[in-house]
Amino acid sequence: MTDTSPPVDLRTDVPHPARVYDFYLGGKDHFGADREFGRKILSLCPQLRPLAQANRRFLARSVGVLTRDYGVHQFLDLGTGLPTSPNLHEVAQGVAPESRVVYVDNDPIVLVHARALLTSRPEGSTDYVDSDVVDIDRIMQQAARTLDFSRPVAVSALALFHFLPDPAPADLLASLRDRLAPGSFLTISHVLPALREVAEAYQGAMGLGTLRGKDEITALFGDFELLDPGLVDPYLWRPDLAPQEAAPIEELAGLGASAVARKPTN
Repeated sequence: MTDTSPPVDLRTDVPHPARVYDFYLGGKDHFGADREFGRKILSLCPQLRPLAQANRRFLARSVGVLTRDYGVHQFLDLGTGLPTSPNLHEVAQGVAPESRVVYVDNDPIVLVHARALLTSRPEGSTDYVDSDVVDIDRIMQQAARTLDFSRPVAVSALALFHFLPDPAPADLLASLRDRLAPGSFLTISHVLPALREVAEAYQGAMGLGTLRGKDEITALFGDFELLDPGLVDPYLWRPDLAPQEAAPIEELAGLGASAVARKPTN
């Protein structure tokens, strides 16, 4: 089928957060401006590259737990970013091939890659919603083409909310949590105030970067109940589930926080 979508100006002459993150992860979907900015950031904080990689491994472990141990087969991924294997649907469908996954982003660069790369196994379904993450009404409406919101859904927002100013994360999550069925899950990862210099660099180059402490991040979960071990460094969230996970890396301690929480069933 011919793609009739309008052409996208990728603006390769300026750094882009999704492409810079891809650079940290060792991907291939970035350009000179992204690499230049990424190297600048890594000169300020070399730990950011292993932190990004630890965050991806946290994604894989958390999705595996929700699919395998809690029987969740529906996922809504907010602020998808550029596809980096393993993608969320690859992990979920690797455990339960019938899993249904909806990715959400409003970035034209991400959309171009999503159209080409985010393909489902035949037993399940993968869809993409072109929407700002703060537009929960649109997201729920579009995602309902694929997901049944009368049943539990696992929502993930990884390395997303530190790009949004207050009160956007709290507002959108309050609306979203109310609409999710009991037994649904929310997964969040977020950088911590120790990365202030990095946040200031992002603010200067892209106008992005909002730091929050652990209490503020915990508050984003509302009345959802945190799964063990609670809000911890990404590499400390159930590392026993991944034999290849490195021993706790002291240089990453206190730079990021991750957690998974469940909506009460009664």
